[in-house]
Amino acid sequence: MKILLYGANGYTGRLICEQAAEAGQALVLASRNAEKIKPIAKHYGWEYRTADLNDPRALDFLLSEMTVVLHCAGPFKFTAKQMMEACIRNGVHYLDITGEIEVFELGKSLDQKAKAANVMVMSGVGFDVVPTDCTALYLKKQLPDATHLQLAFTSVGGAFSHGTAKTMVENLGEFGAIRKDGAITPVPMGYKGRWVDFGKKRLFVMTIPWGDVATAFYTTGIPNIETYMGVPEKAFNVIQKLRSLEFLWSNGLVKRILNWQIDNNLTGPDKEARAKSQSMVWGRVTNASGEEKEARLFTPDGYTLTAKTALLIAQKVLSGNFKAGYQTPAGVYGEDLILEIPNTVREG
Repeated sequence: MKILLYGANGYTGRLICEQAAEAGQALVLASRNAEKIKPIAKHYGWEYRTADLNDPRALDFLLSEMTVVLHCAGPFKFTAKQMMEACIRNGVHYLDITGEIEVFELGKSLDQKAKAANVMVMSGVGFDVVPTDCTALYLKKQLPDATHLQLAFTSVGGAFSHGTAKTMVENLGEFGAIRKDGAITPVPMGYKGRWVDFGKKRLFVMTIPWGDVATAFYTTGIPNIETYMGVPEKAFNVIQKLRSLEFLWSNGLVKRILNWQIDNNLTGPDKEARAKSQSMVWGRVTNASGEEKEARLFTPDGYTLTAKTALLIAQKVLSGNFKAGYQTPAGVYGEDLILEIPNTVREG
């Protein structure tokens, strides 16, 4: 009965290690590079293993004796498939912290294989998408005949980690996405902008292809979904003007330059910065008659929340609390899952 943390040397992986140590939960640490994880494992007195994700035989050995994998090595569109398939092949539960729509859809496509292997495949066990998924289900229960769902999130005082920035660069030049009449539909990046009352602040947000475009549909069945992130209104206006230059953002050279800058200049917010940060979530559902329900959620900063919710769900699975097949966080653990995290408050 073991939890394997793959990508333990990354920013979020290290935070999960800290949370696990505080909770008295031993982990088996893993990466493709022994030199990067050996000192972390030694610090905590934990076992470590190495394997390249592109080596199926090495992955099979890596997963031997494991109960659940917590996969934290992104961008996940390059890494999730190999680990998902290896987990199903070896009868090991799969969790990750992605927010990438295509990864959620990949997991959904493996639903029957996962059920046959009696394992759970659940992506988005961090800030992507636990708080928003729980908000979506909470609102669905308030208005069972809802046809439209809008979700927005923002962070006050936060900063990007190395991994998050890398994922954002990889998605430059890509389309945004909404769900329309049950289907994921491409739209221009920054398709819509609006002001949202988050309760403590009224802030500007714009549409982004957040994971809930995939997951909230499976959790609630609501066929029309838009997801928004807080941005300065000026930035939104610039994005509108730059749409004609999208070819530039998808250029390989531009991405290589940006990735070089990230590798050399970005690590992630420190403990003090995280303590000063707070994340806020807003949601609204509407039915065909125009009736509306709203809810707000206040949580610790996104990175701290990710470490806590990822470990919480991994421990639930370890104890046998899981549902075989492709699943969403709120779909299995309910809308109050997020309230198990200290310093989290829901209004509405």
